[in-house]
This record gives sequence, structure tokens and C-alpha cells, in this order.
Amino acid sequence: MTGLERMQFVWLLAVPAFVQGGPQVSGLNLQAELYAVLQWVKDLGIGGGFAFIAIYSAATVLFVPGSLLTLGAGIVFGVVFGSIYVFIGATIGAIAAFLVGRYLARAWVSQKIADNPKFAAIDQAVARAGFKIVLLTRLSPVFPFNLLNYAFGITGVSLQDYALGSIGMIPGTVMYVYLGSLAGDLAMLGTVEQPTAATVEWGIRILGLMATVVVTLYVTWIARRALAAEVKDLEL
Repeated sequence: MTGLERMQFVWLLAVPAFVQGGPQVSGLNLQAELYAVLQWVKDLGIGGGFAFIAIYSAATVLFVPGSLLTLGAGIVFGVVFGSIYVFIGATIGAIAAFLVGRYLARAWVSQKIADNPKFAAIDQAVARAGFKIVLLTRLSPVFPFNLLNYAFGITGVSLQDYALGSIGMIPGTVMYVYLGSLAGDLAMLGTVEQPTAATVEWGIRILGLMATVVVTLYVTWIARRALAAEVKDLEL
């Protein structure tokens, strides 16, 4: 199995769990397009990380589902570097969307969230506890991530508190990247690059994934409760 074939196998294995049938955007198959982008990044070698960060940042601004690229980061870069690249790219993209929402597209953002009581409740709460609310919404995926970036731009939260609150993306990022990395290792199992691993080794990897999922879900649960307590009108 060639590198290209392994990449395609993993992509088709992992992505359908998050996207049924591959989403269609403007007549394009988003799954296929993102796969092609990831293969291009993989072929760049040492510069692939910088390219991936730039692509992830742009995707965040353009409302491309981040879960697909996050899984791909695990496949291409592994858990450690994949998590770092995703976090940097997502943070840059989130800040860019925040600034667009604040200075260039306030009317459009206001229209998008006008009838959403959850955003109204967040707007009131963020005025008294900006960093805390941003952090909790990042830890608890109650709102669509991409739209939330723009929505925060029209609230009273400072750019500093908003940027620092991005650390709340770390648990979810690591979980998705770990899943992509594990899928990539499974696809290469038995090849020259990845000889058949011992049962104990694979047991440790699977236990590591399970632990990551459990911790992420627990942190999310705590964040949801804290967010509900902080934002009285928010039903979670």
C-alpha cells in the first residue's frame, strides 16, 4: 500500500463518522477536497506544518468544519505536532473571525444571531466575565465554533480575554487529533513503515485514546455546568 493509498484509506475510514456521505459545498465534495489538501500538505515535508496552520486558519474564517482537518492533522503529523498545529491554526483563525465580526461585518453577524436566545444570554454574561465565558464556551461545544468566533466580535469581550480563552480548545483538539493518529497507525499496520505491533503496544494506544475521550467528556460536562450557572438564561 503506497503512502497515497494509506492516506486515502484513513480519510475514508475516519471522516464518515463525522460527515455522512461527504458534505457538498457549492457543488464540491468537501471531503474529497480536504483530502486533496492534506495530501498536498503531507508532500511539502518540513514546510507542511506552516502550510497546515495557514489552511486551518483560513478554513476557520470560511466556516469549513474543523473536525475534518483536525482528524487529518493526526494522520499527517501525529498527536503532538498535529495538536500544536491545529491549536495554533484554530486560534489564529478564531482571532481573525473575531476581528472581522467586530470591525467589518457587525451587521451581518448581528442578523445571524438575532433570533438565538443563547447568544443573547452569552452577550449579557460576557460583559461581566469575558475570559471565563469564552473559556467555558470553548470547553463546552454548545455553540457552532465558527459562528461563535464572529459572534464574540460584537460582544463587549476584549481581544485579550478572547484570545486567552482559546486555551479551552485544547482538550477537544487533542481528542480529535489522537483519533486521526490512531486511525493512521491502523492503516499502516503490517507495512514496512509500521510493522505489526505487539498486542501490549496497541492496548496502550487504545487505552490512551479511551482516557483522552473520558477526560475530554468530563471536562466538557464540568464546563457545561459552570456555563449554565454563569449564564442563567442558558438552557444546556
